[in-house]
Amino acid sequence: MPASPSTARAINDRLALRLLQQEGPLTAGQLKQLTGLSRPTVADLVERLGAAGLIAVVGEAGEQRRGPNAKVYGIVADRAHLAALDVRTEGVAVAVADLVGRVLAEASVPIGGDTGTGPAVEQAVSLVERVAKEAGAGRLHTVGIGAPGLIDPSSGELRDSTGLPEWHRRLVATLQERLPEARVSVENETNLAALAEQRDGAARDRDTFVLLWLGHGTGAAVVLDGALRRGASGGTGEIGFLPVPGTAALPSATDCEGGFHSLASSAAVVTLAAEYGIPATPGEQTPAVGVVRAAVAAVRAAAGGGPGEEPTANDAEGAVSASGTESSTLTPGGGALTPGSSAPLLPGGGAPVPGAGSRTSGAEAPSLPRPAPAPAARFLDALADRLAVGVASVVAILDPGCVVLGGEVGQAGGEELASRVRDRIARMTPLPTEVRATTLGGGAVLRGALLTARDRAQEELFTPGEPPPQSSPGR
Repeated sequence: MPASPSTARAINDRLALRLLQQEGPLTAGQLKQLTGLSRPTVADLVERLGAAGLIAVVGEAGEQRRGPNAKVYGIVADRAHLAALDVRTEGVAVAVADLVGRVLAEASVPIGGDTGTGPAVEQAVSLVERVAKEAGAGRLHTVGIGAPGLIDPSSGELRDSTGLPEWHRRLVATLQERLPEARVSVENETNLAALAEQRDGAARDRDTFVLLWLGHGTGAAVVLDGALRRGASGGTGEIGFLPVPGTAALPSATDCEGGFHSLASSAAVVTLAAEYGIPATPGEQTPAVGVVRAAVAAVRAAAGGGPGEEPTANDAEGAVSASGTESSTLTPGGGALTPGSSAPLLPGGGAPVPGAGSRTSGAEAPSLPRPAPAPAARFLDALADRLAVGVASVVAILDPGCVVLGGEVGQAGGEELASRVRDRIARMTPLPTEVRATTLGGGAVLRGALLTARDRAQEELFTPGEPPPQSSPGR
């Protein structure tokens, strides 16, 4: 059945606006070439979109023809402003952008665990209002929130979860009250990170992949055939509850201790690093980031790798063997059977240095030596052993073909950690699987929230003359 004239116009308008979003400002001639529409049809849609306040002339282009220069059209970016929030157990980060997704202002604030629910919510909401004011946003059209926990697929609301601060759930309702004209929605943080990696990060060439989030806690997001999969209850990817060997107990319905979380959470990684003489760095927001970054730096330095080189695990072990340093045998769970790993020593055999390792900025303090290369390499091997347990389980069920090690810890490990996990997966499963390091790190959540908010705002505004879609906030 052929489309009605009004439907055809709406389709053409949205196509032109999507191209202006993806390509940037274009002339009418370029729109004609990219859309395949006739010149009169393009002229009509340009006039229609201009009258709707969605596009405007932003310049001129000297095309290779006689006559006046061609007008260049672009989206009216300040037609709407968007906010994105990355809500963590220890604080919140906010970014405000225009309709095309250009960030205008951003800030973050820590929220301590002893802060009451009311004060915590007020701190977060006040931060949103302050950043919006700094961005020059009179009002916010859409607010996208990324938060840990389960999102109810029927209501789009953040479910009450044991172990997560109560202010997380209160924040969503309070934002809607304080910003009555805004469309406020919440999504699981790992799902948003996966969307960002698919659009702008390590999975841009993949329609099917799994993101393994490695930060304060663990999580996973599943993208199959280009679509994010949430599951019947919104719990797809709760890999922290996956029962694994090498833990003291099984996880429960209310506590993921004893599951994969016990092997790969920030606390577990720091404890593992201490077994190899790599102490946590004081002041690191996610302590696991410091120990992993320090180990990677030590292994690369031992292998003689420059900033652009990514030595393999075998390269690092070869360099360690040449130095004559003792190595230890690993258990399947990643622990050392022989106590061959001690805390890093000062030159000349001095005592262990408390807090030795990298700082949050990645710059190494001259007075804090790197961990010795042999313990550093063995620590990364042990961590890869642990991560491979979770990755192999995902691969066996989903066969995604690609797993991205995301979050701050995945970024700190980089290719050095990803290659180790890749090698182990190749030995553990017949299913070919790439293992890649994130390119967005912890910033993927905020980026994903912003992309989601932009998509929802454009979905409404890019349909001139039609009522906004009535979709559930979290879907």
